[in-house]
Amino acid sequence: MKKAHNIIPKQLTFERIAEIIDNGYKLQLSDKSRELILKCRNYLDEKMKDQVEPIYGISTGFGSLCNHIISDDQLEQLQKNLVMSHACGLGNEVPQEIVKLMLLLKAHALSFGHSGVQIKTVERIIAMFNNEVYPIVYEQGSLGASGDLAPLANLFLPLIGEGEVYFEGKKYASKEIMEKFDWQPIQLKSKEGLALLNGTQFMSSYGVHAFLRAQRISKLADVIAAISIEGYDGRIEPFFANIHDVRPHAGQIETAKKMREFLDGSEIIARRKDHVQDPYSFRCVPQVHGASKDAIGYVSSVLLTEINSVTDNPTVFPDEDIVISGGNFHGQPLALIFDFLSIAIAEFGSISERRMYRLISGERGLPQFLVANPGLDSGFMIPQYSAAAVVSQSKQLCTPASVDSISSSNEQEDHVSMGANAATKMLRVVENTEKILGVELFNATQALEFRRPLKSSAFIENFVKEYRKKIEFVEKDKVMYSEMNKSIEFIRKTNLV
Repeated sequence: MKKAHNIIPKQLTFERIAEIIDNGYKLQLSDKSRELILKCRNYLDEKMKDQVEPIYGISTGFGSLCNHIISDDQLEQLQKNLVMSHACGLGNEVPQEIVKLMLLLKAHALSFGHSGVQIKTVERIIAMFNNEVYPIVYEQGSLGASGDLAPLANLFLPLIGEGEVYFEGKKYASKEIMEKFDWQPIQLKSKEGLALLNGTQFMSSYGVHAFLRAQRISKLADVIAAISIEGYDGRIEPFFANIHDVRPHAGQIETAKKMREFLDGSEIIARRKDHVQDPYSFRCVPQVHGASKDAIGYVSSVLLTEINSVTDNPTVFPDEDIVISGGNFHGQPLALIFDFLSIAIAEFGSISERRMYRLISGERGLPQFLVANPGLDSGFMIPQYSAAAVVSQSKQLCTPASVDSISSSNEQEDHVSMGANAATKMLRVVENTEKILGVELFNATQALEFRRPLKSSAFIENFVKEYRKKIEFVEKDKVMYSEMNKSIEFIRKTNLV
């Protein structure tokens, strides 16, 4: 029997999310969450019995239609109409691993008891998660301000028997899957459609997914840089603690320490050097990688707050007897950090490509393009070329989305975050950087072989030994793209960091 994760408000961590996803945990509502959801729904039902003044989104239309009053007998139809009319996603399908995160994060957000949803609505979201029924959602369509309206509408069409889903790798109409599991369409009550569609779970899910990969990139970038330093016959002095203690940025200190650990015991780093110093791309690894680490740390704090927040609108406060229409759905906090994370991750790729360039340049006793017979063989000429193209694309993708805005809904929604666009392009930067680091590792391990019979550190030798089980030393020209892809796959899956 698979382990279960009890949904408890404000107790979601990145470590826990990774554990839930990686180990196939099932979700279930805690008694505390169940109590809060029931309390809020009962309060709202009682309030609406004698409510005279209109409440946005509950007894009114949406957006610029907020002044249109809806009669009591049409409140449920209003919510169903909302979900159907707002399901306007465009573009590519969102990866299923991110859709899974969206279901998790929305169930968690609704568990706070400030959204006015029914228990059965949350339980159906949990049932989809637990049974690996993943609604088809599209990348484009959210402005990242009135919540992630379009993608969340597509996500929750299956609750009312509409839309499409993936199940066991196949695409089905939602109605087919509902019949399979004997699920009945949810009859959405007042406010529920808005509770489902308002919120930042599309942006946040991309953020969590990218952040977890960014943490891995940060660790791998240090390891791969250390191997490149060995291949390039670099110096150890730039990683001495003294220099970093007098400029004590946390990420810089951490990176320098890691480099010393990775290189400890290496015959190559310990030997006498003819060159006085190394180029920046080697010498300044602690400063560059470290700055990106510090950025990742800041992103972590903001994102953790967001996934433990209530972000739909209006917000219901049963104890205070108030329903407030505000703007917690606005994605500006996320848009800014996603742009920041994109830049930080792109810099790992940018400096990586520069190290690659030096490795193939025929310097410090290495053959040109890292092959024994340059001229006849082109060797590693074009892997660097391809990596440079990806680096350039990442730079273009790092143009910030958060400074953009466009008015919508007849000017009612007149400033938006564009956090969804920041989120989707951020993931592309993460994927690009993994590719660049994979190609650097391909180059670095090749260069290291030209330093034989000298040995590197025990850590690096073990890392390279595992790498060589998948990717061989290149003796002469061969089809390279398959080797590059195997290298990229290696860094995405290795458990050596």
